[in-house]
Amino acid sequence: MRKFNRKKDQIRDMVIDPNVNKNADGSCIIKLGNTHVICTASYESDVPAWLKQTNSGWLTAEYGMLPGSTSTRNKREAVKGKQSGRTVEIQRLIGRSLRTIINLKKLNGGQFILDCDVIQADGGTRTASISGAFVALSLAVKKLLDKKVLTENPIIDSISAISCGILDNEVYVDLDYSEDSVADVDANIILTKNSGISEVQASGEGSTFNFDQLSQMIEMTENAAKLIFEIQEKAIH
Repeated sequence: MRKFNRKKDQIRDMVIDPNVNKNADGSCIIKLGNTHVICTASYESDVPAWLKQTNSGWLTAEYGMLPGSTSTRNKREAVKGKQSGRTVEIQRLIGRSLRTIINLKKLNGGQFILDCDVIQADGGTRTASISGAFVALSLAVKKLLDKKVLTENPIIDSISAISCGILDNEVYVDLDYSEDSVADVDANIILTKNSGISEVQASGEGSTFNFDQLSQMIEMTENAAKLIFEIQEKAIH
């Protein structure tokens, strides 16, 4: 039995509070059970050097876990002098996912930087970051359109993400840490509202899995995403 009698296809309670940072162009804090992430979106009227001679803007992301986000204190990566492979992989995933739902040519030669900082972790930090980053980005776009910094809305779809996995040959959605740490199969699925799947990450941690199980994971996360999109919409509007 899952904590709080949560059903296999039921996500943890999700709350998204918008506009938590007055200095960012867009911001929110997303709470998915005991996983809490602050997401901010900042617009800069510049692009990386390799894009200078093109008509495209850019969107990138940075991710980090604050020292007190886990049960034992994390050392700041700045103190270590380099980012961990996990951090690099997650921030690339966030940026890659968000780029699938934005028209970069409408950014007027500028770029968005999405910052996702985990203040409390209990599994699903990367998926919560993607869902929260979309809200922060959407709020930033609204502000920049009002200020006429942007002349067109570059966002072409909504996006959310949710984890899922297989424990004892059963598929579960939105694993917390106690479930994720013992899962036989671990997956993260990033979904758009209208245009399809952005990315599927699935790996056998303790066993293999078959196509039917993968299909079941995708179907269950698609159903969960409908609720997430509703929560995102309320936070944005």
